[in-house]
Amino acid sequence: MKNVKDGIMGLVVGDALGVPYEFKPRKYFDDHPVTNMDGYGTHNQPAGTWSDDSSLTLATIDSLTSCGLDYEDIMKKFYAWFIDSDYTATGEIFDMGISTRNAIIKYGEGESPILCGGNGERDNGNGSLMRILPAAYYLHGKSMETEEAMEIIHNLSSLTHNHIRSKISCGIYVNIALKLLNNDIGLPLIEVIKNGVEDAVDYYNSKKEYSRELNHYFKRIINGEIYTLSRDKIQSSGYVTATLEASIWCLAQTNNYKDSILKSVNLGYDTDTTAAVCGGLSGIYYGYDNIPTDWLSKIENINYIIDLCDNFEETL
Repeated sequence: MKNVKDGIMGLVVGDALGVPYEFKPRKYFDDHPVTNMDGYGTHNQPAGTWSDDSSLTLATIDSLTSCGLDYEDIMKKFYAWFIDSDYTATGEIFDMGISTRNAIIKYGEGESPILCGGNGERDNGNGSLMRILPAAYYLHGKSMETEEAMEIIHNLSSLTHNHIRSKISCGIYVNIALKLLNNDIGLPLIEVIKNGVEDAVDYYNSKKEYSRELNHYFKRIINGEIYTLSRDKIQSSGYVTATLEASIWCLAQTNNYKDSILKSVNLGYDTDTTAAVCGGLSGIYYGYDNIPTDWLSKIENINYIIDLCDNFEETL
């Protein structure tokens, strides 16, 4: 198995790089491109501070390590983050999606974990996509049918985002990550991404309830148009399909970890999550050793994160 810290630290570093610039419009970056890891800005946090994207990812890893696949325990850990600021960089929560907040509150009121996520049209922010990467490591190497694996991915999404669009986004992303984890012969990055997309599409097209949604909202990913679009055709909002597209586009437009993350942040708007989602895949492909050391040196509580990764890897 590839090191867990490749993808997870790739995600955390991307998240931290984007935190100071969240919500800034793309025009800002045209005039002031980000080139390094800075601090303060939007959330007034020191350089290297990671957000809810990383916190919920780490909470998921901690749960999978200690309890295996237990949706109740994952939600307990999300609730501990929400109430006690567990899994945060500095002991402070400074950003939280509305759908995620609502789901955790529902859990606190006694709702069953996989029924907590909203399933309306407006419940398609990127809040489950940003934390779904641990599912790829959990599923990697396990002998299970595609049906069971996809059900796990969908259930993990449903903890906070239960709409079919969010589930498909997570399904495509995890299948890409699985192909990257299995890329022992060193296939080119875009080829690996395409293979992951193809696996997910084959599954969804076999399910009537998914196929219409898939071919309407994920068309540019399915037909390969996403790899060659110009920057002005890429959205970088907090909408789940926009984040998925932007992360794939940034990977396709670059050839190293650093550039993929800088390109993600310089798209503007939801900078931390775009860079986190891209960073997870980029970290798997390029590896921990290719994350800039000056960025890693600024990450808050990095040893805590690496310990969580190592413990998860040992459990797997």
